[in-house]
Amino acid sequence: MYVADSRAVASADGAVRPPAGRRRAAVAPTVLALGTVSLVTDVSSEMVTAVMPLYLVAGLGLSPLGFGLLDGIYNGFSALVRLVGGHLADRGGGRHKWVAGCGYALSAACKPLLLVAHSLTPIGLVLAADRTGKGLRTAPRDALISLASTTESRGRAFGVHRAMDTAGALLGPLAAFLVLRATVDGYDAVFTVSFCVAVLGVLVLVLFVPGGRRGGGPGEPATTSAAPAERPTLRAAVRLLRGRDLRRITVCALLLGLATVSDSFVYLLLQRRLGVPDRWFALLPLGTAAAFLLLAVPLGRLADRVGRWTVFLAGHGALLLAYGLLLTSWHGTALPYAVLALHGGFYAATDGVLMAAASDGVPEALRSSGLAVVQTGQALARFACSLLFGAAWTAWGDRTALAGAAVALAACAAFSLTLRPKEPVTA
Repeated sequence: MYVADSRAVASADGAVRPPAGRRRAAVAPTVLALGTVSLVTDVSSEMVTAVMPLYLVAGLGLSPLGFGLLDGIYNGFSALVRLVGGHLADRGGGRHKWVAGCGYALSAACKPLLLVAHSLTPIGLVLAADRTGKGLRTAPRDALISLASTTESRGRAFGVHRAMDTAGALLGPLAAFLVLRATVDGYDAVFTVSFCVAVLGVLVLVLFVPGGRRGGGPGEPATTSAAPAERPTLRAAVRLLRGRDLRRITVCALLLGLATVSDSFVYLLLQRRLGVPDRWFALLPLGTAAAFLLLAVPLGRLADRVGRWTVFLAGHGALLLAYGLLLTSWHGTALPYAVLALHGGFYAATDGVLMAAASDGVPEALRSSGLAVVQTGQALARFACSLLFGAAWTAWGDRTALAGAAVALAACAAFSLTLRPKEPVTA
């Protein structure tokens, strides 16, 4: 696979452009291998995610507050271990693959435990362990993607990975839907199949993802950093926030995360608005995943060209519009398609784009730890949002809770416009 020269030329306007006559860099083999791992793993995890809201609320009778607590654990608990995972991956220089592998294996081991957990406490413990695995793997995986890519193609590399990841998110709910229709003990069957698929993802990682700091593929770019090498410690990772741009990126990710209602609540709101039968509930995430899959690569490339922060904030604008549609009295047949398309567009414009933007301000020796700092702030904020939204729904109803989230998101997005960091823009 051809990979262009990683050197770039700074133009008078501050943009970073590839040398004249060079072709745009191809996606590195490491990115494609990690994308395959994420695709398989997401089939497994999204099978569970697709049925979990209905399983907990309709099956076990949890209140919105109780569900908000569990959903917060599921989406935010990983924040407690992301810095640890990033630190372990950076120490020794070549542990990114193996720390990520431990995280994938831990999440896989949690799937069969859902077969015996039937109350709030054990389910919460299993979900916490599952998210611990996600916390361990996320920063090392994103560091491998970043280190295998050049600065001018990093947005596209993350876009390709997220597109492959989302292909799994598209297949997972569909698989859960088919399993539920084909079996008597539907939920148990979903958890069993999910475990088998998760084990396959771990095997793909072990066999096909190269290890090492450079990305491990023939011809992949050797990334460099203008910052001097620093011993990879947790304190050194936190000190990265002294950098103006990375600090602003982290603060904005945290603030916007405080107003980002979790996917599960969005699907529950849609079900209530439209009266979607329970048997069709697992298909709602397909709309989000389809939009994410279609838009991840184009928006990643657009972020490389016009600026990652511009695309990142535009993604939150799409989410705000989705909130607005849910708050209107419109009940047309196009409502779910519009909301889910905007929801998927939000993820396509923010998930990988945020990591690409943060990578520009993190030296190679601390790449995994530095990305974990940003991810930790965002995950903690989303954990808090799940708790607050669940409590607001229980106390005042779903529409009031969503209206509050929409106002908070608009305010945080407006504030983030004033903290725009400097960034390289490629032609």
